[in-house]
Formats: sequence, structure tokens, C-alpha cells
Amino acid sequence: MASLKNVSQTALVDCWNRIGVRGNRSCAELLRHIHCRNCQVFSAAARTLLDVPAPAGSGQMATEHFARTAQANSGYEISADTESVIVFRLRAEWYAIRTAACLEIADLRPIHSLPHRRDGPVLGVANVRGGLLVCISLAVILGVAGRPEATATQAQRRAAVPRLLVARGTAGAVVFPVDEVQGMERFRARDLKEVPATVARAQATYTRALMALGDRTVGLLDEQLLFYKVERSLA
Repeated sequence: MASLKNVSQTALVDCWNRIGVRGNRSCAELLRHIHCRNCQVFSAAARTLLDVPAPAGSGQMATEHFARTAQANSGYEISADTESVIVFRLRAEWYAIRTAACLEIADLRPIHSLPHRRDGPVLGVANVRGGLLVCISLAVILGVAGRPEATATQAQRRAAVPRLLVARGTAGAVVFPVDEVQGMERFRARDLKEVPATVARAQATYTRALMALGDRTVGLLDEQLLFYKVERSLA
């Protein structure tokens, strides 16, 4: 919050409001953490706030803060039809899923296979923050598992770090291993384009629309259909 420093006498670093996701996004750590909630600075600030008593008038302060528009809080223009997504790569293809469906971007870790689950999109389970979550191959679901990797320069290959995208579906949290995460982006619904008939059937089934991000065309996933497929795979 922009007024967090008024909450206590303790010095509080609220960098997420200035250079993080609620600011101008110039923080170099965003390349690693994708979102401020995954950063240790944000976690440390949360612990600091939990350790101090709430001051008089804090309820009114919070009400006024959340009543403000996103534009007033962050300093840049966000229209009413703007949505936020996490953009990631699978093989040579780029996709996006709504930020609201994402719980965390985690570092890659061992995936342990499950008995009688050698085929299909279920890869196994991985330990994320002390809990075992089922890993699902989006590449298999979207039909890009057997495709070649993206053509990239040596510098781009060094910057491309595989990640685990922890997402929340109707049946709970699952993990999607991805080849690279670009980060959080915003788009306007009116700028979306229809998926052309030339797109492969599996991709077209789970792709809501196409969006342009710089020189890339990104497929916006239909998360309802995607999680329906995930649930069927787990049955």
C-alpha cells in the first residue's frame, strides 16, 4: 500500500509500490521473481507488519487505499477492460494465462513420477513449499511436446530459465513446467484477435484468442477448458 509507512514506527521498504508490480516495474528482481509476492523483501515486509499492533485509524486507511483506482495506486493508466496475464514459453510457442489463476512462479525442482502414469499429461509430483503438487505437461495438452525448441541467440538461451508455474484450478493447485517465463503483462480485451483456422487443433481448442506483445504473437489460454482437461487427466 502507498501508506504502509504510516502503519508503524518501523522502517518499511515498500518497493513494490515504486519499482515493483504496483510501480514502474523497473526492479531487476522482477526478472527472477516475476511478481513481488514471490520476493523475500515483500515477505519480510509482511512479517514486519504482522509483528506490530495496528494503529488508530488503520481500518479507514485501508478502506481509502482499496477504494482508489488501480491507476491512482500505481501511477500508470489502466482502463476498465485491461487484464493481467503471465506470459510463458513452451518449446517455440508463447502463451499467456490470467494472473488471477496463478499462485506462484517457482524455480525448477525434481519431478517424481507416479505409478501407472507414464503416458499422458500427468508428469508426476513436485515439492513446492513443503507440499506435493501434481505436475501437468501443458506441452502435451497443447500438442507442442514433440516440436523443436525456439531458435535463440546464446544470450537468449542463457536468460531462458525453466520454471514451474503453480496455477489454481477448480480441483486445487497444480504445477505446469514451462521453458521460460517472460513475466506479467497487461492487455486490453478489445485488442485481442481471433484464433485463425490454420492453428493446430489442440492449440486452437485451448486458446481463447491471440494477443500481440511486441514482435510476438501470444496465445491466451482458455483456463476453464484447460482445467477441465487437467481434471479429466487426474481422474
